[in-house]
Amino acid sequence: MEGLVLKHLFQGAYAGTRVLVTGHTGFKGSWLCLWLQALGAEVSALALPPEGEAAHWPLLHLEGVRERLIDLRDAAGVRATLKELQPQIVFHLAAQSLVRRSYHEPSQTFAINVTGLVNLLEAVREITSVCALVNATTDKVYREPPPVDGYGEDHPLGGHDPYSTSKACAELVMDSYRKSYFSGAGRPTPLLATARAGNVIGGGDWADERLVPDLVRAAMADTPLRLRNPDAVRPWQHVLESLSGYLHLGQRLLAGESVEGAWNFGPTNAATLSVRDMVKAIQRHWSGIAVETVPGPHPHEAAILTLDCSKAALQLDWHPVWDAETTIRHTIDWYRAFHLHGEVRSHVDLHAYVDAARAAGCQWARPA
Repeated sequence: MEGLVLKHLFQGAYAGTRVLVTGHTGFKGSWLCLWLQALGAEVSALALPPEGEAAHWPLLHLEGVRERLIDLRDAAGVRATLKELQPQIVFHLAAQSLVRRSYHEPSQTFAINVTGLVNLLEAVREITSVCALVNATTDKVYREPPPVDGYGEDHPLGGHDPYSTSKACAELVMDSYRKSYFSGAGRPTPLLATARAGNVIGGGDWADERLVPDLVRAAMADTPLRLRNPDAVRPWQHVLESLSGYLHLGQRLLAGESVEGAWNFGPTNAATLSVRDMVKAIQRHWSGIAVETVPGPHPHEAAILTLDCSKAALQLDWHPVWDAETTIRHTIDWYRAFHLHGEVRSHVDLHAYVDAARAAGCQWARPA
């Protein structure tokens, strides 16, 4: 299935559209570039160089992406890049995204996640080509504890650790810029939205102190995985699930629809599992992984994270496609193929996901 076949997705909104992805060298950003290129978009990308020899971005070998290795903290560099590339929509995924790292590097975390966003928005104010901006934050922006039905978008913002707090700040920055500069009289665009995804997994994530990459590294090295919080509950979803939400939201913004503000994109309730249950599910697909629990104390991490995605379901007609079992199977198949044969299954997984979404009757997967 080639890119031409996928141009009809999202009502053809991305075919020929100039799209800028920040954070393209990261896990989620690299998958987004893969999908956007398949949609026929003119993809540009801004980020720091990829970390690690097995980073997903260079493994994809995507041709035609206009790549700029710029630090978001370089305000002049960000402004010059947007002026050069003239994007019509920006997907902002660049971030310091690790909770544990944020405890050790709080200043850098806030500089990247808050000041970096301000630098991007200031550049957008000068570039009249930008019609829409989707900022990817996190399910960790909410004040603990969650309601019985999960965090809804109107739940108070909070954050215990520097990462979570920085992303809650980013939500406030977006809201401030929307009200101060992009509404009312004068320039009415770009339309701004934030997307809050669950715990995203999938092939190509090699970040430190994340469950699936840690499990895979343990399996490859034949060493035990050391678990910190086996009873912590998280909304696990494949990376393509969150990205389908981002792209669907971006499509609606490009069409000028009133879908600004915050949106949750998470899995079904059945895919909200404890770390312990997630490990057991992965062990069924990759046998021989040994696990041991590390006694505390550990830095604070939320005990329970659950998302209420009814707003996206009712107002965007967006729904998750893959259940937990399918998500885990595709994820582990990717890592196993890479480990044993050096193969990258990302294109295969994208096409399988699109086929499943079409079969499930997802609005974004219907013919234009």
